Amino acid sequence: MTALVIAEHDNHSIKPATLNTVTAAAQCGGEVHVLVAGKDAAAAAQAAAQIAGVAKVIHVDGLHFEHGLAENMAAQVVAIAASYSHILFPATASGKNIAPRVAATLDVAQISDITKVDAVDTFERPIYAGNAIAIVQSLDATKVITVRTTGFDAAAASGGAATVETLAGVADSGKSTFVGSEIAKSDRPELTAAKIIVSGGRALGSAEKFNEVLMPLADKLGAALGASRAAVDAGYAPNDWQVGQTGKIVAPQLYVACGISGAIQHLAGMKDSKVIVAINKDPEAPIFSVADYGLEADLFTAVPELVAAL
Repeated sequence: MTALVIAEHDNHSIKPATLNTVTAAAQCGGEVHVLVAGKDAAAAAQAAAQIAGVAKVIHVDGLHFEHGLAENMAAQVVAIAASYSHILFPATASGKNIAPRVAATLDVAQISDITKVDAVDTFERPIYAGNAIAIVQSLDATKVITVRTTGFDAAAASGGAATVETLAGVADSGKSTFVGSEIAKSDRPELTAAKIIVSGGRALGSAEKFNEVLMPLADKLGAALGASRAAVDAGYAPNDWQVGQTGKIVAPQLYVACGISGAIQHLAGMKDSKVIVAINKDPEAPIFSVADYGLEADLFTAVPELVAAL
């Protein structure tokens, strides 16, 4: 029984979500192998070989793998799938794009967004925006799984000594081509990897107030900035800051929610945070039900006072 993790990488280094997925794979029993498919991605393959708990890295190189196009990646995974009992992807935009194609081609059910491995064929996953946990058992010979990375600790990025095997890749499917990307650059930590997040809601009232009030606090804490869907929809914050069921799932060491009421969809994206601090002038706000520390106050007064005290 061997598990295969599909690595996310930039052709040079391994992305953090892969480390959490390796931990989940290790709990499925047997060896853990990692597939690194890319262009000139030998450095990424060597980085994967250093991950603790990985027994073997399969390195596939080709121009058509450079940007991780789902059609080509799925074909490559299917080509080697017969050797594996479990195939695991991080539940990221990339993983969610490739995994269903693999499952459909193998004619098996996909097991989505797992947060716990109960047995080699039994897994737990949140449903109803995290208000219930479903226990799912699969009798398929090959389990195709996406892993909610916040549910598993990251494997150590160093200390491993896996062998690296180079394989010839499948041919370009020709079904899609990479046109370009627009990447927003920021000095702040990436939201899903940040240890501290300062998040704002609709109560901030405008994009100007969002930046004026929350940025000094985020700067003091070295935090990433997040937002509720209401704040994003109102134009106060960009889409990639959205935390919640339809945004990003985060579990930082500290989550500071300012002017966020705590709709169920938002709570689904951040309630696994280690420490939650809520600042809201509404004592009935649902956010207080999950907060470790709650401050009933006007955020326009409380947040600047907090910044001054830090």
